[in-house]
Amino acid sequence: MRRFVVDAGVILHFLAADIELPSHHELLAPTLVRSEVLDALYRAVLRGDHSEEVGRQRLARFAEMKIRYLGDKLLRRRAWLLAKELGWQSTFPAEYLALTQLQADAFVTLDEDLAQGVIGVVETARIEDLF
Repeated sequence: MRRFVVDAGVILHFLAADIELPSHHELLAPTLVRSEVLDALYRAVLRGDHSEEVGRQRLARFAEMKIRYLGDKLLRRRAWLLAKELGWQSTFPAEYLALTQLQADAFVTLDEDLAQGVIGVVETARIEDLF
């Protein structure tokens, strides 16, 4: 069993495609992902990408996903340092990296720019590697 940190984009992909999360790996995410997913689902409804009913169904499925959420003091401190080292304007993506460094084997994102930007900082994996 491997431990993967997944970002909001990966979770939204699973929700949109109605794919069940793999159970043979442990999935982790920083606690901020809850707000990111909620916001993305809400904005998708406002844009008219799908109905409010679909948005609420996806939110309900998200609540049932087997993901371990972490956000302790050590993770926040490490995220601060990573954001500073990488010259980022936000600590949000750094929380995913910090969690990967502290608890996981690899980070999974669909954001190609982010994946390229973290080479040498954390191990990355493709979404297919979850299966």
